[in-house]
Amino acid sequence: MSIRGRDTLGGRAAVVGIGATEFSKDSGRSELTLAVEAVRAALDDAGLSPADVDGLVTFTMDTSPEITVAQAAGIGELSFFSRIHYGGGAACATVQQAALAVASGVAEVVVCYRAFNERSGRRFGSGVQHREPSAEGTALGWNLPFGLLTPASWVAMAAQRYLHTYGLTPEAFGHVAVTDRRHAATNPAAYFYEKPITLADHAASRWIAEPLRLLDCCQETDGGQAIVVTSVERARDLPQPPAVIVAAAQGAGRAQEQMTSFYRDDLTGLPEMGVVARQLWRTSGLTPGDIDVGIVYDHFTPFVLMQLEEFGFCEPGGAAEFVAADTLSLNTHGGQLGEAYLHGMNGIAEAVRQLRGTSVNQIPGAARTLVTAGTGVPTSGLILGAVG
Repeated sequence: MSIRGRDTLGGRAAVVGIGATEFSKDSGRSELTLAVEAVRAALDDAGLSPADVDGLVTFTMDTSPEITVAQAAGIGELSFFSRIHYGGGAACATVQQAALAVASGVAEVVVCYRAFNERSGRRFGSGVQHREPSAEGTALGWNLPFGLLTPASWVAMAAQRYLHTYGLTPEAFGHVAVTDRRHAATNPAAYFYEKPITLADHAASRWIAEPLRLLDCCQETDGGQAIVVTSVERARDLPQPPAVIVAAAQGAGRAQEQMTSFYRDDLTGLPEMGVVARQLWRTSGLTPGDIDVGIVYDHFTPFVLMQLEEFGFCEPGGAAEFVAADTLSLNTHGGQLGEAYLHGMNGIAEAVRQLRGTSVNQIPGAARTLVTAGTGVPTSGLILGAVG
């Protein structure tokens, strides 16, 4: 368990621009082109130009390096460039890295981005087909020979234990899917626009890896998303209402592996997100009751329930009822189940829209948003707030 105290990053940087490409199943263009389109759109939204940018952050999995994106987008000299590992777990950490650079004076304007052809190109859902030898990859060698080849199969192990421990059935996961698709149905940018589902639809969808059904699994998407971060002081002179980074954290748990942490003492929770939760609450001084909107990483529905429990929104085993009761406005863009799978970066953009008052599913008076990144891997999270 972490013994760290409150950190001092909160309140020193803000998100001032968001931009994305369309979300599709076949973009018809390169991942570099998608990245540049998203970066330029985010800068336009922020009222800034490529010449203002001196920092870039992305994912280790992104195929478009920071230096190449800078060249293609017309960005000049860089004083900061960085990458975060662990797939979707990196999403909120890219913003944390940007905020750290801004707060320390290493950079003034940092753009975080993620772009991929994850449907028309490499498909994560197809599972492990080839992997270069690595120390972290050794853990997969204990699971792949026995048929655990895909992300869904890895999550299914923990999901099955969760259901057994709390005496639930797979229908417990359906509330997350229904909630996400309800919001996606009113979001024109969402792939599942005007396509809500019911609990019966969820229960009738085919098995992928029991107890996970098709509607428990996120999409595969082509697209790009970018986020612009600068100081709170500079943000005051820009056209968009800033989304202040109230708190940001990364977290890895004991016995942490990359999606296959099956040798932990307990498989019914997500210790890596527990580390993030404790730090976000410590730094912000907030509690679950202070959060107006939750953008909770939804690559698979069971991990949404476990995240809500790790953050203390409800008791262990009680998240399905919590979601069903609509106690917290959840994934108002439709999430990765309903809008698009952009490794969580589109969720950060939705959190910003809620604070600006521009979401298609706007929550009246939204002043604090929680965003989480991918789980089952080392992860990250944010609390964003409106300027008072």
